[in-house]
Amino acid sequence: MIQKSAEELAKKQREISIAEFFEKNRHLLGFDNPRRSLLTAIKEAVDNALDACEEARILPEINVEIIQLGETRFRVIIEDNGPGIIKKQLPNIFAKLLYGSKFHKLSATRGQQGIGISAAVLYGQLTTGKPATIISKTGPDKTAHEFKLKIDTQNNKPQILGDEEKEWEGKDHGTKIEIDMEANYIKGRQSVDEYIKETAIVNPHCTIIYTNPEANQIIFPRATEELPPEPKEIKPHPYGVELGVLIKMLETTSATTLQQFLITEFVRVGAGTAKDICENSALLPKTKPKQLGREMAEKLYKGIQKTKIIAPPTDCISPIGDELLEKGLRKEINAEFYCSITRPASVYRGNPFVIEAALAYGGEQEKESTIRILRFANRVPLLYQQGACAITNAIQNTSWKSYGLQQSKTSLPSGPCTIIIHMSSVWVPFTSESKEALAHYPEIIKEIKLALQECGRKLASYVNKRKRIGEEAKKRSYIEKYIPHVAEALKEIIGFDEIEKKKIEDNLCEILEHTRGELEEISVDNPDYDPELAKIGQEEEDDEYQDEEKKEDKYINDAEEKEESNSKKKKPGQQTLI
Repeated sequence: MIQKSAEELAKKQREISIAEFFEKNRHLLGFDNPRRSLLTAIKEAVDNALDACEEARILPEINVEIIQLGETRFRVIIEDNGPGIIKKQLPNIFAKLLYGSKFHKLSATRGQQGIGISAAVLYGQLTTGKPATIISKTGPDKTAHEFKLKIDTQNNKPQILGDEEKEWEGKDHGTKIEIDMEANYIKGRQSVDEYIKETAIVNPHCTIIYTNPEANQIIFPRATEELPPEPKEIKPHPYGVELGVLIKMLETTSATTLQQFLITEFVRVGAGTAKDICENSALLPKTKPKQLGREMAEKLYKGIQKTKIIAPPTDCISPIGDELLEKGLRKEINAEFYCSITRPASVYRGNPFVIEAALAYGGEQEKESTIRILRFANRVPLLYQQGACAITNAIQNTSWKSYGLQQSKTSLPSGPCTIIIHMSSVWVPFTSESKEALAHYPEIIKEIKLALQECGRKLASYVNKRKRIGEEAKKRSYIEKYIPHVAEALKEIIGFDEIEKKKIEDNLCEILEHTRGELEEISVDNPDYDPELAKIGQEEEDDEYQDEEKKEDKYINDAEEKEESNSKKKKPGQQTLI
């Protein structure tokens, strides 16, 4: 056997471009199967369009069109009325991964990483070999620019195949993107149709015009002419900064003293708090930040943890609001009982966040099936990876039996119920780049559970009331059953005629009503319900995809049962090594 030298092996080492990495690992971005790929591409484009419109304070109007070119070939077209993109920036935004304006910005936005839309362009390029076509216009007096773009994956740079000026008639400003891709259009709960519908529900200020591959156009008109409040950008909170980041900030700051550094680089740190931090760190306030070594930086880090600092402000996040959340639920679900709650702002790793929850019970919902969960993060629907999400974990670990729903062990409860959970934050902690599930931070799970428990208490109150009304109706039916017999007996004993007998029956019914009170009627009364809207996304799916979902649910349930079984077998103090 011939041994190879370190020099020979070193020749094979080379830098890997981020575009090359995701070219081989596109499943990490949500492009793991044809059906999901279609949804992911549209989701990324719509999210960008909504963010751009809201940032420019323009009421969004988004046109989404899917054209079927072949059995598995589709063209996706998304057009918005946003502020447009200047010519210099356009190639980088659409054809360079990890390029954007939101990664370093601490305010609630849908996009975060600067990957999404360029990943959609990359997927189209990989599956069809065709470039994406983008046209953008920044004003009524400006000329539109049209680019045909591919991504140079070796260098993670845009490859411009076409660049020309065009007249875009009837359009003052906006952006339009066309991508050809291999995909699969299937209706159902995890479809593009469902995503568009849920996006329209939680973004009532937006008009969406959607045309599916069957050439059926659905218009989701805006429900309000008011934009949500613009979330303000904030600086990092001291509690959310790790030691390595703190050292980097000390090296790059323009502040001349440690006290000035703490005041200018962090939120919620004034002169008094800065002095307290310096005192708890045993450092002088006039120390130059760039002269602090690793040991002194660690002292500063520990001093920050010892100091009481006010929680970060909440004007940097944009919750939907419990009223609008419940209104959206009423449009979708025809139920007997609704409730909603917006929790006070909380903090994880120094990042402020708000949890909102809404619940619909009874009505036309299935009584024996598992409850339906609708998950949202910064007004974006999360349709995949439900089992891996912190929201699902919080629902499973809430005791629903005491609130009137059936539940076995720590599984999802069953009953005629739909739950919506929305998280709004300056930085939503997703489990992967595909942004489909929330990470299991204890602070987030705790807030979700508190929101669920608050809704649960209202639900329990309604379920108990419904039960009491049912029992009362049963008792009354027994009494009412014998009223005609009592009247008949009195007629025979005293000799009443039929008219007197009828009067006695009426009097006995009045006495029953007076002594036991008026019986409240429970019915489904929901004028906001839109049956046509509710049908969208509820169509039958192919057996193949239904089987896949059943397998995933079975896998999750089997894993839970196995974990519980193992925990019972363990001896006290015994741990399981993974």
